[in-house]
Amino acid sequence: MPGSDAAPQIDTSRPHPARVYDWWLGGKDNYPVDEELARRILALDNTAVRGARANRRFMHRAVRTVAEAGVRQFLDIGTGIPTEPNLHRIAQGVAPDSRVVYADNDPIVLRHAQALLRGTAEGSTDYVHADVRDIGTLLERAAESLDFTRPVSLSLVALTHYLGDAADGDDVHGLLRKYVAALAPGSHLILSQVTPDLNPEAVAKAAGAFEAGGTPFFPRPIAEFQRFFEGLELLGPGVIPVTGWRPEAEDVAAQTEGVVPVYAGVARKS
Repeated sequence: MPGSDAAPQIDTSRPHPARVYDWWLGGKDNYPVDEELARRILALDNTAVRGARANRRFMHRAVRTVAEAGVRQFLDIGTGIPTEPNLHRIAQGVAPDSRVVYADNDPIVLRHAQALLRGTAEGSTDYVHADVRDIGTLLERAAESLDFTRPVSLSLVALTHYLGDAADGDDVHGLLRKYVAALAPGSHLILSQVTPDLNPEAVAKAAGAFEAGGTPFFPRPIAEFQRFFEGLELLGPGVIPVTGWRPEAEDVAAQTEGVVPVYAGVARKS
């Protein structure tokens, strides 16, 4: 496992987004504090579970699309707790020689890293414990498995809404520009992000619940989400609600359940 350090302690006194997400997906790797926040948000915004599932399906479709386009290297930041089929299953299902690196800063994900690493013999699957904000460390460790002189698919699915805009803080748009700058031509960027545009009242309540639980939360309108793709070539159908991005039968059926206030997009670096 490239760049692995001694396992950090898991803080069970505060909720963590990855574990809240795990509860919404029906997982068991969460704690009472995570379940409490997950239930509170769900009571305020009944799209939360639909959104979590829609995000997973979008990731599957987007990764398959990029793999079918010929990309053989994948860097997934904000991986979260393993939920089958995970990204490497999709990528290596298309191309068994695909190389995948997962990155996350949650100690519980580190604990499950071995489950993430079961890939094909022809390819490789690795995990680095690093924070998205620590670009140098994360990319240095990822480069032990990936060749950044060749195209890489960079995915941050349902992660940017936990990162702020302030220049003296997360500077999320600047952060994304630095990651994209490190990628070779032919690389792809896969993103999804909660938005207030499609259900403003419910999203505002959910954001308040996250904030009250100690987790900053930054829903963004479409113009702010589109900024992440500046200088890149958006793949069709462009930036669109997550269930509408190249939907399959399950996604079409899910659209009848109601709105999911999440935007998604995939873009290519020329």
